Amino acid sequence: MKKIILVLILICIVGVTAFLFSNGSDTNIDGNSIKSDEEFQEVVLGMKNYNYYPNEISVNVGEPVRITLDSSVKGCYRGFTINELNVRKYSKSPEDYIEFTPMEKGTYRFACSMGMGTGKLIVK
Repeated sequence: MKKIILVLILICIVGVTAFLFSNGSDTNIDGNSIKSDEEFQEVVLGMKNYNYYPNEISVNVGEPVRITLDSSVKGCYRGFTINELNVRKYSKSPEDYIEFTPMEKGTYRFACSMGMGTGKLIVK
């Protein structure tokens, strides 16, 4: 049992470290920096029952999105990913945010750095 706990802690440390040193910061899916003077579709995610809340969000295609993780979000859940859109960022505090512009309609899975917390991004 102690070995399992130790392995889980190690996995969590590796996941957080990978996010801290990744390139996924403040870029849209084309790899371009998003301008701060644009209007964003603002989304605030919290944590409820060990998952993101709300765990289904809808946004409009072609419009910039800004996701903020509130203070209830802890641990590896602060490492936010949408793999299909190349969105990857570790949000250090509720003042930090994740910005991107979805360019194709569809349903995309978002998750924490370890894949434990998940949700759905619906681009209309």
